[in-house]
Amino acid sequence: MLQLLPDILSSVPPTSTTTAPDTTQPQDERLPALYIGHGAPPLLDDPLWTSQLAKWAGDLPRPTAVLIVSAHWESAPVSLSATAAGTPLVYDFGGFAQRYYEMTYVTPDASALAARVAAMLPDGEPVHQHASRGLDHGAWVPLKIMYPAGDIPVLQMSLPTHDPYQLLDLGARLAPLRDEGVLIIGSGFLTHGLPFLREFRIDADAPGWSREFDAWAAEALTRGDVDELAAYRDRAPGMPYAHPTVEHYTPLFITLGASRDPATPSDQRIDGYWMGLSKRSLQVA
Repeated sequence: MLQLLPDILSSVPPTSTTTAPDTTQPQDERLPALYIGHGAPPLLDDPLWTSQLAKWAGDLPRPTAVLIVSAHWESAPVSLSATAAGTPLVYDFGGFAQRYYEMTYVTPDASALAARVAAMLPDGEPVHQHASRGLDHGAWVPLKIMYPAGDIPVLQMSLPTHDPYQLLDLGARLAPLRDEGVLIIGSGFLTHGLPFLREFRIDADAPGWSREFDAWAAEALTRGDVDELAAYRDRAPGMPYAHPTVEHYTPLFITLGASRDPATPSDQRIDGYWMGLSKRSLQVA
């Protein structure tokens, strides 16, 4: 559960549902895959970060559906969220204003996408379909900004391992969905040393460990050096402070695996810091 100090910020109106599009139809333009920092509920009221995410979404072809892997659902074997229209939200955080626990994000039926995902995974590896598991804040917070109408089906998939190479392989299996207009998103935070933060202001200075890890990752991403990124425990400066637990970093490898070539330099669309943590977010072709 996320624990941060609350910010006194304005509310965001709820969204509505529409009929789900057919996610199996070929698209004219292949969707990229994204790795995004998802922040915390007060991100919804940060004018800079929300404008960056909204512009980014506006620059992309419109998805037929979204498949998102959030740091906040670690479960093996691979598990899928509820698919019925109006999938509930998970308010997996504490210490924030009451309005964040009353927000909604009503999305269409995602059962077609769930069936496609299950069919793409290896025979003999079970996929657990949850009947009631909703979208956690690693999914609904950024998507509420990027696609505020709530008219695109959203399916959340669990993070089944932290092994970078297994996640690369999983991303590669899912990559054909991009040709069907599905937007694949790994959702985390490029640095996430919450226990070591001393200030909880959005504009707080980034600690040295956060800046050092961010610079190291930015350089490796620019080179397309997947092996360097995978060896973060031993090679990344700022460890283990940047990631005392690693679930906010490892969704990156789902994204890289879903690319045409993980060694191709990524397009880093957002950088900077939020409460001292790196917002760096990227897309891959």
